[in-house]
Amino acid sequence: MKVEYVNSFYKATKDVLQLLVDIEPQRGELKVIEDLVSNKDANVELGVVGDLKGTILFSFPKNMTLEMVKIMSGMEMDKIDNFASSALGEVANIIGGNALTLLSKHNYTCDIAPPQIFIGEYKPLHAGNGKALLLPILTPIGEFDISIHLKE
Repeated sequence: MKVEYVNSFYKATKDVLQLLVDIEPQRGELKVIEDLVSNKDANVELGVVGDLKGTILFSFPKNMTLEMVKIMSGMEMDKIDNFASSALGEVANIIGGNALTLLSKHNYTCDIAPPQIFIGEYKPLHAGNGKALLLPILTPIGEFDISIHLKE
């Protein structure tokens, strides 16, 4: 997997979280994973088509999800309901769109499919083949993961 994939998603994540939630994320240690399975509380899957094909999976713990929604909307919540999951999907969608815009500077032309949101443990319906890169994102309100599974 090429470094520009990771750098594009990290830069997009950093920019979007600074703008929408006013937090400064840090990049955790990259790991290679065998499959896109998450035991986090809220997961958003973005499909990627075009010069790059694959899946991006954003995986958030409940407390971080609720804190992000509170910061963005001013609404205190105690569970991940339709409003919270929709907000989370939109954050992931914006990050994905911005990352693909950054990748276009490396001559990749891609589009993203609308986000699919999964509350609770995530196991993909389709059998993925190949490895993915796990990019942990560390923030003052919690840690979440971005799993990048892209191929040319």
